[in-house]
Amino acid sequence: MRAVRVLSAALLSLGPAAAPAAADSPSPATSEDDGAPTRAGTSFRTATEVGQGRTATARASTGDYLYWSFPADAGQRPTVRATVKLPERHAAETWQIDVYDGLRRRQACQYGAQTRTAGTDAASVELECVLRTVRAWSEPWADDPLPGTYYVRLTALRLSTADLGQPVDAELRVDSKDMGGAAAVDGALSEPLVPGIASRPEAESDDDSPSAVLAGLEPEDGWTSGWWSDRWTWTAAGGALAALAGVGGYRLTRGSGRPPGVPPTA
Repeated sequence: MRAVRVLSAALLSLGPAAAPAAADSPSPATSEDDGAPTRAGTSFRTATEVGQGRTATARASTGDYLYWSFPADAGQRPTVRATVKLPERHAAETWQIDVYDGLRRRQACQYGAQTRTAGTDAASVELECVLRTVRAWSEPWADDPLPGTYYVRLTALRLSTADLGQPVDAELRVDSKDMGGAAAVDGALSEPLVPGIASRPEAESDDDSPSAVLAGLEPEDGWTSGWWSDRWTWTAAGGALAALAGVGGYRLTRGSGRPPGVPPTA
């Protein structure tokens, strides 16, 4: 009888210890694939951050405004692609993506289908916006893309009343092409256009203090602000070639150094 009591007490003591271990194991249904976000914001302030090269997904209702944000550095030409999977039954719908910079200025697309209309038999609609190359510096009056955070807004423009509120699935992916020294300019921003960085108090500038920056993502190699490009390499190579050409030209044109009319010595 005593042995049964000891065994029961041991099992009771193991029960609470085993329960947290089972609760701590992650659920496959709630895990994210490679850190890609599975939701979207509803405004600029609640925009979901997504890194370049990752595919963000979101489930929403027709008529919602979906917002994402991503970082873009100098010399990059971002390409934003969005895919909306429509419900089985729907009327003709027009979808559009808009891209804004860190100052919330709407940026024009160089090319790409920024707005598309899906017919009644379309299962999905694909949108694309290729931005202009991000410049390291620009005049205050210009509307050039500058390094910092960019926002993407996805929404339907024209909907029938019956389509409002129907569930849709959206995917967003941002990739960039490095344009190199051809896009380099003389000048650089003191800070990238990241929301909150200009209003951060001086007392919070230390590394030990909490940061007030609203956007936490940045390029993998950090913000370069255009201080380096392959234009420096081409400039150095051009200078070296010019020096060699000058030395070769001098050796060809300097002559033998003898006065006129003096024959060469044997």
